[in-house]
Amino acid sequence: MTAKRKPVAPFYAVGLLWLLSGLFLPLYTTAAYILLAAVSAAVFLLVNGICQGGGTVAGSAGTEKKQEEKKPAPSTGNPELDKVIKDGNLALSEMKRLDGSIADPGVSAGIVRLSQVSEKIFQAVKDDPDKLPQIRQFMNYYLPTTLKLLNTYDRMSGAGVSGENIDGTKEKVEDMLKTIVRAFEKQLDALYGADALDVSTDIQVMETLLAREGLTEPEMKADPVQEDGTDIRLEL
Repeated sequence: MTAKRKPVAPFYAVGLLWLLSGLFLPLYTTAAYILLAAVSAAVFLLVNGICQGGGTVAGSAGTEKKQEEKKPAPSTGNPELDKVIKDGNLALSEMKRLDGSIADPGVSAGIVRLSQVSEKIFQAVKDDPDKLPQIRQFMNYYLPTTLKLLNTYDRMSGAGVSGENIDGTKEKVEDMLKTIVRAFEKQLDALYGADALDVSTDIQVMETLLAREGLTEPEMKADPVQEDGTDIRLEL
């Protein structure tokens, strides 16, 4: 809801009109006051119309800001990545809402952790779209199903009653949430599997080349120990 800011110029104009009329015109009769009132109304409407034409609405800045926020995010040129980004932002917003709605501290902490890990997953595919195939199952099933479970928990928590079905279902969701958090963390770790393999390969190749070029420190070897256990050597 936006509120219009009333322009003050019409009031100043009418006030100035009455001031000047009191100084320079003989306002001694009722007719003079009626005439001045009519002129004041005309001046007020005229100035108000001018202000409304060029004025601003107090909430217009906020409205424009909201309109900008509703604008779709710029395309990356990859339709699948664009969809992941859009759906990911919606999922993060829903997690934030659920965190604020659900009072249970354990469930709330789980939602916060899911949000953190999910955000990192989305960032990983933004940085490297080649990883998109790795999160298709995550986006198509695991993430929406998780949100469905949490929404069910939220509705049951808001029912305001206890019962076998409500309490039993809530307990199942609480237990499952711990498993889901670990699964999301493993999904994030899996996205860096290829990177870890590349790093290990690069290190191995570098170690081999450095050793071949004699650029590594040779391993220290202990002097052989005499069979008699002493370090006395005879020289001729």
